[in-house]
Amino acid sequence: MTESEAVILRALETALADQSLEKLGVAVSGGSDSTALLYGLQAVLGDRVQLFVATVDHGLRLEAAAEAEAVAASAAALSLRHDTLKWTGWDGAGNLQDQARRARYGLLAKWAGVHGLDAVALGHTADDQAETLLMRLGRSSGIDGLSGMAPVREVDGVRFLRPLLGVTRAELRAYLTGRGIGWIDDPSNENENFTRIRARRALGELGDLGISARGLADVTANLAEAREALAYFAHDAACALVRIDGGDVLVDIAGFIALPAETQRRLLVHAFGWINQRAYPPRRAPVGDALAAIAEKRPVTLAGCRVLHESDSFRICREFNAVRDEVCAVDGLWDGRWRITGDGLEGGEIRPLGEAGLAQCPTWRETGRPHAALIATPALWQGGELVAAPLAGAGGSWRADLSSGAESFYTTLLSH
Repeated sequence: MTESEAVILRALETALADQSLEKLGVAVSGGSDSTALLYGLQAVLGDRVQLFVATVDHGLRLEAAAEAEAVAASAAALSLRHDTLKWTGWDGAGNLQDQARRARYGLLAKWAGVHGLDAVALGHTADDQAETLLMRLGRSSGIDGLSGMAPVREVDGVRFLRPLLGVTRAELRAYLTGRGIGWIDDPSNENENFTRIRARRALGELGDLGISARGLADVTANLAEAREALAYFAHDAACALVRIDGGDVLVDIAGFIALPAETQRRLLVHAFGWINQRAYPPRRAPVGDALAAIAEKRPVTLAGCRVLHESDSFRICREFNAVRDEVCAVDGLWDGRWRITGDGLEGGEIRPLGEAGLAQCPTWRETGRPHAALIATPALWQGGELVAAPLAGAGGSWRADLSSGAESFYTTLLSH
C-alpha cells in the first residue's frame, strides 16, 4: 500500500467511524477528488454498505453529458447503480457558482430521498477548505465563515458527509495514479472569472511563506473548535434569556445587552434562521446594524423577520410581507414550520392571518401578542372565510404547532 493510499483510507475510516450507514450515496463528477472518494469508499466499506453513485449535469458545458456517461461506466464496472441528475435552472442571471451549488445540493437531497439513503458523501478536500478560507477572508467573514466547510452538514433533511477535508488533492491524484485510475479535468477549473479559481492560484503563490493547503485546512479546524465553544456559550445564554411564544422568540433585553457582541450576534442570527428557515444567514453588516437598533430600542426588519420592542424584552417574529403569499393545504407544512390540526375540513387551506383575518379575532389582545406578529401567523381559511386562527385566540378545536417544536430553538444552537 502506498503512502497516499494509506492516508486516504485512514481518513475515510476515521470520518465514517461514527456514522450509521447502510446505504450511502456518492456524488461523483468524474474529477480526481470525487473519483478517489468513490474508489476509496469501496475499498474501506466493501460489502458492509451499499453504495449509490450520482453525477450532477448542470447543463452548462457540452462535455458534461459525456462526463456523466464516463462516471456511469466506472460505476457499472464496480457493479454500482448510477444516476445522472440534470439541472436546467440557470437563466444567465445572478451568481452562477452559488446557484449551481444550491441546485446541486437540492438535486442530491431529492435523489437521496428517492433511494432512502442514509447520507451522501462529497469529495471536498483540504485544498477546497483552504480556498474557502481565502475567499471568506476576502469577504471579512467572522469565525463561522472562517471555520470553513463542516465535515457533516444537513440539507433538506439529508446528511452530507465530507470525509476527505484533511486530505490534499495531490494525495488523491497520487492514489489514483498508483492504481492506474484516470479522471476528468474540468476546463472551468482554469477560468479565473470564478473567485474560487483565483483563490486556488493565490494559494499556490503562498508556499514561500510556509502557507499550504493542509496548513490552512488545519486553521479552519482550529477555528471550528472555537466556534463550537462559542455555540455552547450562546446556548447557555439562550436558556437564560430566551422564551418561545407562539413561534416568536422573546429575549430579555437587559440580559441580551450585557452579553459579549459575538454572543449577541449568534443569538440574533440563530433566531432569524429558526424563524425564516433559510439555509444562509444575513450578512454581517446588516446584522451589526440590527444589533445597534436593538440597543437603541428601535424596530428592525431583516431576513424576513421583524424585531418588536416590548417593556422589558424584544420579540423576533415573522414579517408579514415575507409570508403574504404563502399557501398550503390543510395537512401541509406552512412556511416551512407550522402545522394546523383539528377537525376535518373540505377545501380549506392555510394562509397568513393578515389584517382582514385579525379583524375577525375579537380576543386577539388577550393572547399578549402584538398586532404585527399575529398578522404573519398561520390561519385556516375556506375561500374568503376565516375558519381558525389558533395563535390569535380563535382556534376552536384547531391547533397550530411548530413542526420541530419550541425546544428546537435551543438544541439547534449546538447542532449548527
